[in-house]
Amino acid sequence: MGGDISRIRNVNKSHVKITSCYFLAVEIAYIQVLGRQKNLAQNNAVNKLVLKGTTTIGVVCKDGVILASDTRVTMGYYVAHKLGKKVYKIDDHLGMTIAGTVADAQRVVDILTANAQLYKIKMNRPMPVSAAARLIANLLFSARYIPLATQVLVGGVDTTGPHVYNLDPYGSLTEEKFVSTGSGSPVAYGVLEDNYNEDMAVEKLLPTIVKAVNAAMKRDIASGDSYNVTVIDKKGYRELTNEEKSKLLTS
Repeated sequence: MGGDISRIRNVNKSHVKITSCYFLAVEIAYIQVLGRQKNLAQNNAVNKLVLKGTTTIGVVCKDGVILASDTRVTMGYYVAHKLGKKVYKIDDHLGMTIAGTVADAQRVVDILTANAQLYKIKMNRPMPVSAAARLIANLLFSARYIPLATQVLVGGVDTTGPHVYNLDPYGSLTEEKFVSTGSGSPVAYGVLEDNYNEDMAVEKLLPTIVKAVNAAMKRDIASGDSYNVTVIDKKGYRELTNEEKSKLLTS
């Protein structure tokens, strides 16, 4: 009789363990579902933030790279700044455009700038454009559960030639011949698709880039005020003056 009771107790203990494991598994699955739903909501919010304002453009030419953007910074329907900087110099051979929330985007710029300088000191040569893009891709991917609300273009010229990379807020990385981001991008793409040719030199493509940015500024309420255009080639990194931009717009 004592042995039977002992066996019953052991069975009951096993049953309790199995039941506990079952409920634990159900609880974990429930938490995972809630987590996925929360991540989905965050991702939708991030996508809206990235697409809400700005027009940025990156183009590969035969002899260099062109990066351009408008300068309007918005908070909803409010124009928070009319001369915001959206094209940044990372190094003499490397530049970057930003779209999305300013704080997240500027943090990404700071990280890439510091790492590019560190790479140059350690390796005694400039950071390749592909390495710079991969660094940012890894940074964005590592933060994918609480995404950085920014979409960036990384462009420059290295020993392998001119390159432009497009990175979304989750670390997706694609190399492009020409690309535009932000809410004004559909308008800019219309001009680029019609006029872009990868065999064209920087000087030949500059009027197209200026017209693409201006077209977006006319039709997208979140893009406007002014624009910046940067050229990166074997001579280095240079920003076009207002006089140069005015001449290109009328050419």
